[in-house]
Amino acid sequence: MISDSVPLMTTIDLLILAVIAYGTWRCRVLSLGRRFERPRICLLMINLGLLAIALFYAADLAIMHVLPMVSGMEKAMEVMTALHRNLNWLVIPFAVVSISIGFIELLVELERRESRVRRLIDANIVGIFVWDPSGRLVDANEAFLRLTGYSRDELLSKRLGWTELAPAETRGVNEQRLAELKATRVVRPYETEYVQKNGGGVPVLVGMATFEEASEEGVAFVIDLTDQKKAEQAYTQVQMELAHANRVATIGHLTASIAHEIKQPIGAAIAYANAGLNWLGSQPPNLDEARRAFAMIVEAGVRVGDIIERTRTLVKKAPARRDALAINETILEVVALTRHEAAKNRVCVQLQLTEGLPPVQGDRVQLQQVVLNLIINAVEAMGSSKEGTRQLLINTDRADQQEIRIVVQDSGPGMAPESIDRVFDPFYTTKSSGLGIGLSICRSIIEAHEGRLWVTVDQPKGAVFAFTLPVRPGNPL
Repeated sequence: MISDSVPLMTTIDLLILAVIAYGTWRCRVLSLGRRFERPRICLLMINLGLLAIALFYAADLAIMHVLPMVSGMEKAMEVMTALHRNLNWLVIPFAVVSISIGFIELLVELERRESRVRRLIDANIVGIFVWDPSGRLVDANEAFLRLTGYSRDELLSKRLGWTELAPAETRGVNEQRLAELKATRVVRPYETEYVQKNGGGVPVLVGMATFEEASEEGVAFVIDLTDQKKAEQAYTQVQMELAHANRVATIGHLTASIAHEIKQPIGAAIAYANAGLNWLGSQPPNLDEARRAFAMIVEAGVRVGDIIERTRTLVKKAPARRDALAINETILEVVALTRHEAAKNRVCVQLQLTEGLPPVQGDRVQLQQVVLNLIINAVEAMGSSKEGTRQLLINTDRADQQEIRIVVQDSGPGMAPESIDRVFDPFYTTKSSGLGIGLSICRSIIEAHEGRLWVTVDQPKGAVFAFTLPVRPGNPL
């Protein structure tokens, strides 16, 4: 009797429905994408086949357990027999064909995608390696092996972890990236250095991602940055040469001012020397006054030495440094150097230097070069103006808790709107004798110090150049 086999048939139907539900759930991760994308259509065919089987066996369960309560067991068995006789031959072949075609197409698509990925790996355009749940490298392409100097057997036998590829001093940073990888499944590309088999280092760009199905396994790409770093060093060297040439040209422009600054203490020293001789020649000799005169000669000599040293420092070629600097003192040294140039052009220099500013971290010569360029440009701009007062204001203050702002404001003719957008471009100049590299170099210097340099037009006339510098961490001077 069929009725005697209802429990067994119910168990079989429920087992089939459970398998169908599991299959549909497993396919869910691939169901996203464009509407008519090939894998999506394949999944649709598989799901249609599973749905047909699910509906068939759901109807079978309903006939066995619901229909007998309405029309009796005998009638229910007749309906079940008719269901299996009339639909079984249609549902099962449809499901088999639909699911088979879907799986075959998915396997073809999987093989196609795998061949594309393998082509990328085997092309050896970039280094690629794969790691296991323990973080050990389990596979790598030839580009990565050439980059590190290991053979494939050596790499696998050493069981290196990807965090061990970097120098020991960066291990703490790598641990942070490992935490980021576990949290987001992706590590954005970052620059680091890998240790080669021979102990040498190679600069690289690294990006990582974990696999979808196993979050403890992942893949990484590695790009060799050796050539890029060499190009950056060459570019930096050219920038340093241009900056040096600009400083020399600016100092050359200030030759008369520097000579005047040196001439004053030398003249004073001569006067003090004559006075000292007179005091010594008197009867009796006035030793106290002579000693005072000779002390003034020493003071004048020190002043001349300071002027020469400041000029020499600006002219000489030296690598960039990162020292703690008091920005007000740095500016005052430049103002002293340009005092005669400003007076010659009848420019009144006003200083509003905020006291108690924290130190900045940077290269004194480079920052003085920026201030020197801005002052000379302002003086020249006002020197060509025949109307109004000629006033140069230099101001320092706190932009915020992290930055100091330096402003150089003049009362010259100002700038045309089209010049504002181009004034920092290399070789752009509004001067008949200018090279157009001064302000471009200034912006490069400030940006290298992690600051910003910009210009605005003052009202009713004049230009305002301003730049910011970050406060030195910890503020030790």
